[in-house]
Amino acid sequence: MSRRELCFCGRRLHLDKKTAIMGILNVTPDSFSDGGKFLRYEDALERAREMIQQGADIIDIGGESSRPFSEPVSAEEELDRVLPVIRALAGNIDVPVSIDTTKAEVARRAVAAGAEIINDISAMRFDPDMAKVAADTGAGLVLMHMKGTPKSMQKNPVYDHLIGEIRDFLMDAVGRAEAAGVKANRIVIDPGVGFGKTVAHNLQILHQLNRFDDIGPPLLLGVSRKAFIRKILGQTKGPEPAPDDPDIENATQAAVAIGIFNGAGIVRVHNVSRARAAVRIADAICRSVVCPSGEENQ
Repeated sequence: MSRRELCFCGRRLHLDKKTAIMGILNVTPDSFSDGGKFLRYEDALERAREMIQQGADIIDIGGESSRPFSEPVSAEEELDRVLPVIRALAGNIDVPVSIDTTKAEVARRAVAAGAEIINDISAMRFDPDMAKVAADTGAGLVLMHMKGTPKSMQKNPVYDHLIGEIRDFLMDAVGRAEAAGVKANRIVIDPGVGFGKTVAHNLQILHQLNRFDDIGPPLLLGVSRKAFIRKILGQTKGPEPAPDDPDIENATQAAVAIGIFNGAGIVRVHNVSRARAAVRIADAICRSVVCPSGEENQ
């Protein structure tokens, strides 16, 4: 089952009892939803603390945009963006920091600065040294499916057997990580909603999410404000809504709840406060969370 205990850097996340909320903190000028909002050091720290207060279980910090057609940045520029924030947060907050990167050197230095999870959207394809960094540091490791690269992934993505191909990709990635010495209980898998997928592909992934359960690791789901949500709502609202449109946030929480129902153990979101409400109800339905005393008959 995907909902199990996740262990890394002396921490334990009991995902069988509660869905974990991963709050997104992009310290970039060009991310699709919040690019430039938290590029300043002070703004990033304030945002991280705000998300923790709202209920984030993990803060995921990224210094390179992975939006469709984006250009990569150098390791030096990425490090300049993320390291000051990681150093300021690590040891001063109660939740783990995750580094969202595809570069082994960035991951290594981020973990040395206090990050405890490596979130690699390339599943170690872009930098084969990533597995060794994860193994040597004891950090958690998120392995995501992506077809191509951020620059090319949305250029007519085609699959013969969508779910089967993603399953094979993730099983191979898990096998490579374990062969490099990463313990099984430190690995998380992510089917990569929006990364080399059409609207129909993304909907199929959400509908059949539980087909990834038997791979073994917990499942992370990132649907927050994604283009497939905006495109679907744009069919009825006219022009495609902006990522921060209130209807996009409402629709995001619907997708989050469905994802939890179908097996997600971690949800990666921009709006932690809104997600917390969706997670609480979904967990109450799916995980038999006991209601507070006196509320059972209301």
